[in-house]
Amino acid sequence: MQLFVNDLTVMDFSYLCPERGMVGESWIVDVILDGDLNEESMVLDFGKVKKQLKYLIDEYIDHKLLVPVEHAFSDVRRDSVTDRVNVDFMRPQGRSIHLSCPAEAYAFVYSPTVTMDSVSAYLKDVIATHLPDNVEGIELMLRAEVINSPYYHYTHGLKKHDGNCQRIAHGHRSKVIVFEEQSESLVWQEYWAKRWSDIYIGSEEDLVELSQTDFAESQIEFTQHYIFAYESSQGRFELLIPKAESEVITTDTTVECLAQYMVSEQKRLNPELSFKVLAFEGVGKGAIAHG
Repeated sequence: MQLFVNDLTVMDFSYLCPERGMVGESWIVDVILDGDLNEESMVLDFGKVKKQLKYLIDEYIDHKLLVPVEHAFSDVRRDSVTDRVNVDFMRPQGRSIHLSCPAEAYAFVYSPTVTMDSVSAYLKDVIATHLPDNVEGIELMLRAEVINSPYYHYTHGLKKHDGNCQRIAHGHRSKVIVFEEQSESLVWQEYWAKRWSDIYIGSEEDLVELSQTDFAESQIEFTQHYIFAYESSQGRFELLIPKAESEVITTDTTVECLAQYMVSEQKRLNPELSFKVLAFEGVGKGAIAHG
């Protein structure tokens, strides 16, 4: 017997890619369970599927940075005393990415690349140990939202958030809808999709000097990098990322602030026009700003 649940959850996360850098992503999760009927004449109660499996997926993937451990660029070092983990992703030509964060900020995927297949295999291994005896197998189908308009991939961290959004490198795949003078503007939507293609968006107040980070003694040249760091309730987070793949704004990087930033940029370029921006944060949620 098989039990299925579609749209179980949406995973918002980022991952390291040798070509694209740090990529924000949002994947929808569908699940199929194989097994015998239990004493309730069920494979597994739907309520337990939704609660337990969603919890595991959120715990192991959601709002984390996924690191392809088996790629040649990946160098991972864990401090057994502090439980902090340093990651160097040694892309060439000044495009390396470096992090020093609490261990829970990452998910380590034992594959050369982060793909739907490798993440599905990672999750299946995690979930299999938590299933009741009558459940013999699980199939996870990961998919991206179908978006027929421009969209972008962005990564950020929200240090003031009291949950997992405070992690410095988590992200989203997000569409954007822009109205210019009450008419939807494909031109502006394409503008933001291009400007924020695989972007890290950081807050100006989180920029620090190299000497303030765990990378102060590194022999790597960081002149082409922004250096972000902050303390939050889960610990200290540090990120060194290429300037060419980042944008620094003067506010926090919540979706509300991003929507207002986009409107302000459009007003700066076209002060005589009025705009409305619907900035999405992953699937089915976001913020609206007017200007």
